[in-house]
Amino acid sequence: MAKEEFLYPEKWLSKASAGERIACELRISIISGLIESGTILSENKIAADFSVSRSPVRDALKILASENMVQLKRMGAAVTGLTDKHIEEIYDVRLMIESFVFERIVKAETNDLVKGLSKIFEMMKIAIKYGDADEFSFQDVLFHETIIRSINHSYILMIWNNLKPVMESLILLSMRVRFKEKYEDFKRVLDNHELYIEAIQSKDRNLMIQSLHQNFDDVQGKVEDLWMSQQLLDKGAGQNTVLKSISKENRQIF
Repeated sequence: MAKEEFLYPEKWLSKASAGERIACELRISIISGLIESGTILSENKIAADFSVSRSPVRDALKILASENMVQLKRMGAAVTGLTDKHIEEIYDVRLMIESFVFERIVKAETNDLVKGLSKIFEMMKIAIKYGDADEFSFQDVLFHETIIRSINHSYILMIWNNLKPVMESLILLSMRVRFKEKYEDFKRVLDNHELYIEAIQSKDRNLMIQSLHQNFDDVQGKVEDLWMSQQLLDKGAGQNTVLKSISKENRQIF
């Protein structure tokens, strides 16, 4: 499989195992709609297309099964996909996590956290300036993960880590669409993140609530963005022409 056919950013995979790499590519292809619900994934075909043995393929499918993205079958898996309800539930959990974290932050020293978030915020602005959707997405996820990690709560972090793989794919697809179709919307996105920093710095609960509402009201368009991402693929504006053809015609991917 040619590198340019991949949807998932190669630079995000420097520390990933072969199984994790395959899982990342399959996951984002399923979430984007490139691999449709009901598609049968063949271990042998995936192994051939990624030039690996079947062992990392099995690892990848087990990861996706743990995320309810596929159901394991003999020598492969059936894609169950990600519904609107699943996406809403993911954001419900994320809202609960960040609400809890904010309550802990009120009681903590936050100077180092504010400095760290401010640096990430500057990187987000640079990514917007240069039209780099992938880098913006990386910094966006890092921004929220930095807030979550700041309270040193091992079980909250465990929940976040379980949520993160699907979350980052949702964010990546959404931001790629926004850079192409809604570039002017990034002023509002930046304003939301700047409000986060201000709320943390001031330890103002009312401002924290406002920043949470603005951020999570903002993601209500996520389903529309995912639909638009599929339209971009259909128009040939994105990548994966070969994968899309296989998905549409044979419904057996990789």
